[in-house]
Amino acid sequence: MFEDVIATPWDSRTFGFNTFEIVYTSDVNLKKTLERIFQENRLGHYTVKLNPLNNKKILHEFGFYYCDTLIEPYCNYANLATYQKEGIHISDLVDIEHLSNSVYGAFSHGRFHRDFKLKKHLADIRYDLWLRELHQSKQVFTLMISEKVAGFWGYSNNKILLHALTEEYRGKGLAKYFWSIACQKLFEKGYSELTSSISASNIPVLNLYSSLGFKFRNPADIYHLLLE
Repeated sequence: MFEDVIATPWDSRTFGFNTFEIVYTSDVNLKKTLERIFQENRLGHYTVKLNPLNNKKILHEFGFYYCDTLIEPYCNYANLATYQKEGIHISDLVDIEHLSNSVYGAFSHGRFHRDFKLKKHLADIRYDLWLRELHQSKQVFTLMISEKVAGFWGYSNNKILLHALTEEYRGKGLAKYFWSIACQKLFEKGYSELTSSISASNIPVLNLYSSLGFKFRNPADIYHLLLE
């Protein structure tokens, strides 16, 4: 499309229209890009991520709307807090169909769920497809309580990407035990630091990462625009 506009086909296949991310470099370049998009009538869904302290005037002038603020949790091995609880462990051998249901209802803080112009059930499907891709690439730990599936924990290299407990186990203070084991497994692969990305509004997950010894950096405001 344009040099600073990147297509995101993994999202377009879910929502049924073209989806893009605009790479912010400066207000001047952003304005030029948006003017071209409107002049050439490039329909689709657009995402911009930028520093929370940046002026948002240009985005508002072109009809963008706020969806989320992301922050980056990070932790090294020395700072990781460990927790143990009898019966809690992780597995690599569980079929994807036993994990997929954990997605639904788990990501209400996600920017696609908070985008009032998108259908929430499609946002759930987006996370389901992402989980299936991670599982196919053998980048998912299954969270287990004894022999019962309690959720999933997806990653790529040292980055924690996607995680959820099944509805039965949410809100019971169990997550820190699973996350502790999973983080240790990644550190065993030789990484010096683990990172993730979470919504700043998701207080339970923010508290979870904090309890494990993670700190936070690199906030980014997320704005969306849907041109139909």
